[in-house]
Amino acid sequence: MTTPDTATTAAVASPTAAPPGAPRRLGSLGPVGLVFAGGVSVQFGGALAVMLMPRAGALGVVALRLAVAAVVLLLVCRPRLRGHSRTDWGTVVVFGLTMAGMNGLFYQAVDRIPLGPAVTLEVLGPLALSVVASRRAVNLVWAGLALAGVFLLGGGGFGDLDPVGAAFALGAGAMWAAYIVFSARTGRRFPQADGLALAMAVGAVLFLPLGIAEAGGKLLDPVTVGLGAAVAVLSSVLPYTLELLALRRLPASTFAVLMSLEPAIAATAGFLLLDQALAPTQALAIALVIAASMGAVRTQVSRGKQTVLE
Repeated sequence: MTTPDTATTAAVASPTAAPPGAPRRLGSLGPVGLVFAGGVSVQFGGALAVMLMPRAGALGVVALRLAVAAVVLLLVCRPRLRGHSRTDWGTVVVFGLTMAGMNGLFYQAVDRIPLGPAVTLEVLGPLALSVVASRRAVNLVWAGLALAGVFLLGGGGFGDLDPVGAAFALGAGAMWAAYIVFSARTGRRFPQADGLALAMAVGAVLFLPLGIAEAGGKLLDPVTVGLGAAVAVLSSVLPYTLELLALRRLPASTFAVLMSLEPAIAATAGFLLLDQALAPTQALAIALVIAASMGAVRTQVSRGKQTVLE
């Protein structure tokens, strides 16, 4: 995973302009808009993946998602393979490992427990990172408020959930925290989305044998491939690109608190696509999470203005 030192290193990255060649329309959203758009995409992609699992299984869906996403990103980015240091390649490999682990563990979780609680448990990883990486006491307040909303969204407890599924979700959360750190590092070492494309290829190569072992010939079914491609675009290509751009302009601590919006988005996706209703307490939880995210953003903006004045 990561240590407080590495997390802090990622957290203090200064906001910069979008990299040369980055789409202007994406950059114009601002880092917070990029994070939100990525969250919407990944959670609706996750709901679609749940619908695909009866056809290909959890590991098969992950293999399809990573493989299609890797092909798309490699074709679009055409990353340069020469001229990178060993540290650059080491960062890419670890980034690919974290993506493969995060996806594999999360889909094992949603194969056993509902999407909303799975994301609720998973987001504890980014929240823990925000506490470790932050150097300001006020960020602990926002993280605590978001944590309260996360637990409230989970119904105040998770005793009725499959313990194996809950353990997978917590493991995915730990990998998510590592993903944030190494996404930021990769974004600083490689231009545009080149590092993401290479890391996605690493993750796909590592996970494809597991998917083939579980799903076999089902992975070649045209309908399954089509749905898997949609999941790949919604859950990997678009959100990971948006997040990589956002992490070039946001400290990891602020980004991690913004990830607390994910359970709210997941609950909405579950309601619209999987017929999972929202209770009044869940609506209150969503309000707490949004308030925490807005507070974190305002704190970061104020800090940036103070730095400019100094």
